[in-house]
Amino acid sequence: MNASRDHAGVLAPPPLIYLAFLLAGFGIGRLIDEPSLGLATDWRRGLAFVLVIGGLLLDGIAAGTFRRLGTPPEPWKPTTALATGGLYRFSRNPIYLGFALTYVGFAVAMDSPVALGLILPCLIVIDRFVIAREERYLADRFGSQYAAYKERVRRWL
Repeated sequence: MNASRDHAGVLAPPPLIYLAFLLAGFGIGRLIDEPSLGLATDWRRGLAFVLVIGGLLLDGIAAGTFRRLGTPPEPWKPTTALATGGLYRFSRNPIYLGFALTYVGFAVAMDSPVALGLILPCLIVIDRFVIAREERYLADRFGSQYAAYKERVRRWL
């Protein structure tokens, strides 16, 4: 592996990808005068709170696993260890799941059906242009250890 390119080659930080889709959805929704999600304000706020807090907790726990292993969670930095324990026993991408929950929580909080609908194209972009690059990098970096992990654990859930 070329030391000058010892990272996954992700083109944009994943949190910015989620944020771009969220803001685009909110902006488009305002331009077209989108309807409400139809939830009572208290229910909408409660649901949004649970989703955002749940997503942030998921992210924090997953990132903590990386930190305990001494490897950075950022995909633009070299990975020094393969995370396979904790939340990574159930999903190869719990941080991206946390980002998705947080995104949905904010879309609900903003009462934006358009932003909510854009979570699907956002996840396709994350899956194809972030996760696929990360997986190629991890396969090159960790070989059979990563291949065995991929066989045991699903990409998302």
